[in-house]
Amino acid sequence: MGMSINTNLSALNTYRNLNSTQNDLSKSLEKLSTGLRINRAADDASGLTISEGLKSQVGGLTVAARNAQDGISVVQTAEGGLTETHSILQRMRDLAVQAGNDSNNETSRKAISTEVGQLQEELGWIAKSTNFNGTSLLNNTGSLKFQVGANAGEENQITVDLKGANVQSIVDNLSGGSGSTGTSFAIADVSKLAGAASFSVDNGSGETTSVTTGNLGAADSFKSVQQYADALSADANFSKSFTVTVDKDANGAGTGITVTARNGGTVALTQPGTGVAAGQGGQPVTGGLAFDSADKAQASIALIDKQIATVSEARSNLGAIQNRFDHAINVTNVAKENLTAAQSRIKDVDMAEEMVKYTRDNILSQAGTSMLAQANQSTQGVLSLLR
Repeated sequence: MGMSINTNLSALNTYRNLNSTQNDLSKSLEKLSTGLRINRAADDASGLTISEGLKSQVGGLTVAARNAQDGISVVQTAEGGLTETHSILQRMRDLAVQAGNDSNNETSRKAISTEVGQLQEELGWIAKSTNFNGTSLLNNTGSLKFQVGANAGEENQITVDLKGANVQSIVDNLSGGSGSTGTSFAIADVSKLAGAASFSVDNGSGETTSVTTGNLGAADSFKSVQQYADALSADANFSKSFTVTVDKDANGAGTGITVTARNGGTVALTQPGTGVAAGQGGQPVTGGLAFDSADKAQASIALIDKQIATVSEARSNLGAIQNRFDHAINVTNVAKENLTAAQSRIKDVDMAEEMVKYTRDNILSQAGTSMLAQANQSTQGVLSLLR
């Protein structure tokens, strides 16, 4: 190779290698300072896409676990109100049993009625005041949905049905005294229930008010009498004037419905539609609590027992849902842990491995700088030829 001074190939080659080493050293410093293997898309384009997707999943699962915990809080709040409702109903039952004894005189029976009346008012207050973040829980709320998964879709939601926890309905069933008359309608075939239904109520003054519901559903849309009763309760026109309970046989199966007017009047079914009373017609039944005789006290015991059974079923359902929330939280936390580990393996830097690269590049940088100085000195030999 000849000696030239215009082009120092050794210095250019050394500079190129030194520049590459400096770039690698800069990247290693960035990774070591952030702890991340991927700091920009250029570091690993496909890895960035995967890690960001996993990040969304982890974030969603974190919030979903909090949502499930909120669901538990809602269920516990509702059950707290139902627990006190149970206590009140048990006390009312004790008083009804006491009133079933003819050793009570008129004053004693009046005292029993007074205490039961106060307990009924307390039940009404529980129905109105039990709420979570402004959402009423025991006053014909319907159902609440909780997002317990990171993705969209019904499978990522838990629905809490509070229809059975309607304390206001219990109050309505217990209120009215001996003057409140409901009407029982037998339902022989629930599959025939469809369309709208019209009910009328005698206001006691010779006037009759008729109320027609909206379209409650098509044929075969109801699987049980309870579902049909729930549809009636959900109808705004019906619930404004009436309450409804399900008549059950000894095995707990629904056999019909009892409709009671909120004003205490006598109820009649003016338009059964298709199957509202597929069996026998309406039969008047006495509703509400009364203790002025042993026979009425007996009827009151039976009525209270129905409400106790309703609350027991509602509490049982809420307990099952709370257990489901607990399992949902556990599953969510396990999934979050595994996805976080997967994200870490993709995005986080191996500090030991990167430190080895940094040390190597640092040594190469120092060596390259030294060699560049030597390469720049290599052309100095030309000066000896000019002397």
